[in-house]
Amino acid sequence: MRKKREFGDDLRLCGLRNTKQRSAILEILGQSDQPLAAEQVFTELINKGITVNLSTVYRTLDILSAKNLATKLNITGENRTLFEYNEEVHRHYLICLGCKEIITINNCPLKGYEKSLAKETNYAIAGHKLDVYGYCPKCNQNREGQEEDE
Repeated sequence: MRKKREFGDDLRLCGLRNTKQRSAILEILGQSDQPLAAEQVFTELINKGITVNLSTVYRTLDILSAKNLATKLNITGENRTLFEYNEEVHRHYLICLGCKEIITINNCPLKGYEKSLAKETNYAIAGHKLDVYGYCPKCNQNREGQEEDE
């Protein structure tokens, strides 16, 4: 985890003012082991005694994302975006369609494919994104139980 001072340095290096709210939002994202919705960040700020409007949190998260200090995770089929601190390490996720649990996939299954695709197409691949959707064991068991009842 990064020190609070380093979050302020990150803001300044990206040409942003180091405000209490921006630094606190980056700190919350940096301390979380899961991507967070703007509402979750807002709740954490309130719990820390930092007065802020939800609209300010949304605006700040968009600014941090535009400056590559935060990354966005858009959940397919939902009107919801999650954010995480950009540690310059890309991540992939397994997302439950039932309970919305998000599990980080620790290794990148696309490294080899990305290299062969670049060679095959002559593209200079800049990156990729992979989110896998399905049902966790508990939700899958509940779904199977419901199908048997029908």
